[in-house]
Amino acid sequence: MNNNSQDFSWVGSEENFVDQITIHQLNHIIVGRYGGNSNAGQYKNEDGCLVWYNEKVNWEFAIILDAHNTSESAEKIIALFNDEKYTIKHLLSMATTRRTFNMLEEKILSMFQSKEFLSICKNVKGETACLIVVRKDQYSWWFSVGDCIFYLFHPELASLGQYQINQRQFYEWIGQVNTFEQDVPCYSVGIRELRKGENLFFLTTDGLIECPNEPYDNPANIFHSMNSNENKSIQSILKNIQDNHVRDSTTIISWRVDNSMEATKPSNQ
Repeated sequence: MNNNSQDFSWVGSEENFVDQITIHQLNHIIVGRYGGNSNAGQYKNEDGCLVWYNEKVNWEFAIILDAHNTSESAEKIIALFNDEKYTIKHLLSMATTRRTFNMLEEKILSMFQSKEFLSICKNVKGETACLIVVRKDQYSWWFSVGDCIFYLFHPELASLGQYQINQRQFYEWIGQVNTFEQDVPCYSVGIRELRKGENLFFLTTDGLIECPNEPYDNPANIFHSMNSNENKSIQSILKNIQDNHVRDSTTIISWRVDNSMEATKPSNQ
């Protein structure tokens, strides 16, 4: 595990947290992990995550991973990004946000399509979904392969029933089965403007929404479960899925951003 003041990474093969809820806080960013219930048949954790942030330059960078068969594919992606950390952090700290996002997409595509990484993937057992989310200034940028979920909570959006940013895509992975091995790689990417005021970023693997009794199948339930004490809120959410006998592991990354900039509004308002 890499865990200095501004960098954090973890893979479930290091510590699986089966039957154990753990909350880790990096400044304003919360990482919640639960490995699933052993009495429901769980015995391993194939999730992974990585978090970087820079308060001075005003950005956060997060990756959340949900592997299957083994955690090897998640381990390789964490290693890949840690190897490229200084280059990526340089891009994130550039003055122009538009240029940052454009160059970041190019960089990540080149990493995933490099001959060296594709060769590594052919030798792993299993594959992983991968969601990357960046917040810089008053914008969020995301890159998604597979079915991890990115929610962006704000009262204005919630009043219109909007909570989820990305569309979950099934049959997309990186690893032994690899979307970047195709003639045309398949992935989703997007940029969103933050609303004025408090925006809550919430990234999760699908154990949260595929829990028995589906307490969080409706994202409004997650939104209403999050109060001003984010640490306790995420602990309560994980305790709820534990009590509902979830088998699958769940990893959550969440943080709040108070945006002072005016956001786009309709011309008649």
